Amino acid sequence: MPANDLDLLIDAAREAGKVAKGFVGHDLGVQHKAHDNSPVTKADLAVNALLAEKLRAARPHYGWLSEETPDDTARLSSKRVFIIDPIDGTRSFIEGERTWAHALAVVEHGEVLASVVYLPMMDRLYAASLGGGARLNDRPITAGTEIRPAKAEVLATRPSLDARHWPGGLPDLKRSYRPSLAYRQSLVAEGRYDAMFTFRPTWEWDIAPGALILSEAGARITDGRGAPLRFNAPIPQADGLIAANPRLHAALMDRRR
Repeated sequence: MPANDLDLLIDAAREAGKVAKGFVGHDLGVQHKAHDNSPVTKADLAVNALLAEKLRAARPHYGWLSEETPDDTARLSSKRVFIIDPIDGTRSFIEGERTWAHALAVVEHGEVLASVVYLPMMDRLYAASLGGGARLNDRPITAGTEIRPAKAEVLATRPSLDARHWPGGLPDLKRSYRPSLAYRQSLVAEGRYDAMFTFRPTWEWDIAPGALILSEAGARITDGRGAPLRFNAPIPQADGLIAANPRLHAALMDRRR
């Protein structure tokens, strides 16, 4: 059994990648969830089952929050909790693209202690531990240094650029997009993009793993209104998300107010 949580998450993510890749090119049995019509595949469920078995066997006293497991409020009384998105970017997975990820985190008292974002089709494994820095394939990474919104390259959906989100004036920035929120966060953490944001209510399993990778890479990450993020909430959602290096984050928040 791995001695620390980060090693456990890394091992589990790599096993998840093997399971998910085994479904590529085969019938995915796509269904749609009744509450929000979002897709779920046989691969999502198989990965969820694998992670639940492996992680909960290794740490039976940890709580559990996963996109593909009915929520159990017992997690609220657990000191540590796994927060898991078996496949982040399921639509990308269904369409045969490569930009989907396994996103795994361990949270204690609302703070992420260890996390992994793994893209098996691209062999990109982002990992971080609290106070231990962020790494991509075991290489240290740091967020970028651009501080001017007008020069920033950002990852965001088109609706996030609606003028109603920017009372101080919409920045004249360059927008790109990736389906996986965890991957968007990771790309900012490694400095390939300057910022990312979304202003929709956002599930914790989509953002908790990337949040630690960002902060350990030197970025500032808050909800969409600039408030600190805390995880394992009774309703596990954040009010959007915005991440960038601290000075660019402040400049973007000035436009948000």
